[in-house]
Amino acid sequence: MSEATNETVCGAIRDALRMIIDPELGRNIVDLGLIYDVSVEDGGIAHVTMTTTTRGCPASEYLKEAVRNCVWYVPGVEYAEVRLTYEPAWTPEMMAS
Repeated sequence: MSEATNETVCGAIRDALRMIIDPELGRNIVDLGLIYDVSVEDGGIAHVTMTTTTRGCPASEYLKEAVRNCVWYVPGVEYAEVRLTYEPAWTPEMMAS
């Protein structure tokens, strides 16, 4: 996958993830700063590293599954892997203004 194609697919993934709304805060997970990293390997293998607003958030599995399902439908993605992390811990300052 060329670098330009990779950047296009990563951008499309971030755009698609804006459809996922955090049930607690009512804003999309990208603007909340919950998506830490998006990358795509050759063969269309997408990796998303994300967090939740708090460790032990009751919506963690819901959000992780929503991200996986959303990424699968982006053209150019053949497989989606979602990793949940709490390093660094999320803070309200990570939200887009």
